[in-house]
Amino acid sequence: MSTTTHTVHGAAMHAPADQVRCPLMPTYGPPQVQFVKGAGARLWDADGKEYLDFLSGLAVTGLGHSHPAVAEALHTQAQTLLHVSNLFGTEPGWEVAVTLDRLLGGGGQVFFANSGGEANECALKLARKWGGRGKHVVISALGSFHGRTLATLHATGQPQKWEAFQPLPEGFRHVEWNDLDALESAIDPTVAAVLLEPVQGEGGVNPATAEYFQGVRRLCDERGLLFMVDEVQTGLGRTGRWFGHQHFDVVPDVVTMAKALGNGVPIGACWAQAEVARAFEPGDHATTYGGQPLATAAAKAVLAVMEAEDVPGRATRAGERLAQVLPADPHVAAVRGLGLLLAVQLVDGLDARAVAQAALDRGLVVNAVTPTALRLAPNLLITDDEIDEAAAILALAYQDAEAS
Repeated sequence: MSTTTHTVHGAAMHAPADQVRCPLMPTYGPPQVQFVKGAGARLWDADGKEYLDFLSGLAVTGLGHSHPAVAEALHTQAQTLLHVSNLFGTEPGWEVAVTLDRLLGGGGQVFFANSGGEANECALKLARKWGGRGKHVVISALGSFHGRTLATLHATGQPQKWEAFQPLPEGFRHVEWNDLDALESAIDPTVAAVLLEPVQGEGGVNPATAEYFQGVRRLCDERGLLFMVDEVQTGLGRTGRWFGHQHFDVVPDVVTMAKALGNGVPIGACWAQAEVARAFEPGDHATTYGGQPLATAAAKAVLAVMEAEDVPGRATRAGERLAQVLPADPHVAAVRGLGLLLAVQLVDGLDARAVAQAALDRGLVVNAVTPTALRLAPNLLITDDEIDEAAAILALAYQDAEAS
């Protein structure tokens, strides 16, 4: 009988192949690598192989893996207070909310959730409550990504993701990205809000234009709509500003965030201008774990390090360097994005998935965000030497993929 070897916590486990069953639901493909340790921009797998991480857990570990300030905050909070429910207040949650409001310009209030999808779910419910019965439709863009709950899935402008889960909640409308005329044509008295990303991350790393965002703000003001901005992937310094919409000189009514806020600890947040937030009353929305002390203690430490390190400035400088070195290869057609959220568009005939696999084999973590483009989202403290190292590995990965 054939046998299969599994590595669990560094120890090899041997079992007959017909007895092997993955304990996880097949919502992702079989894991290619089992990572067991991380530090800064480095990861190590169960066999001890070292990798350079230029994906950061999908733009989550903005300060790198196992940042000591975050680890210490978790250690201290775990010994102090883990949970009391949102019937009561806690110190770290209050402080994080105050800091986020300040970074967004002030005048708002925060709801804490556990993920980006939940933060967007809060925004969608807030839009419906604010709009009132009959004024509930949310317009979003084709190519967008806003989450995997049934409502945020329908807000996501990728119809291929909808079919298996029909019927989806009604009240969503989709228009072409960066097309203000299309958006204006979709507005009628049933529309409550517009939900957009500053950069479509999962859609291929496609930035908005300043003219588009400014035009959306103007339309929302004229028609009495909320302008809601999904900053789950772009927020907290990733694009070279604290929030991506700040590149475009607009002030949204609602902003959602998650990912980098906890540096790997699950936390999300929905911020709204106070006059919008007042649409919610006690009992309208809730979560058992959102804003619990362990998560907000991590977020407090993350924000303190981010401000001390000026991560928006670092992301701008590092992103400029990365955008300069990447196109110096004949396999690269273009580089797009903002700050340290970039896509490498490959030349015709080169498969992004094959390149990502070749890079992984050589010890570099990136991902194929589309069949023809790679997404790069290194941590916001990345060094010049690490950028040069990644570019050198990618140059070899292009050749490997081309030859395969």
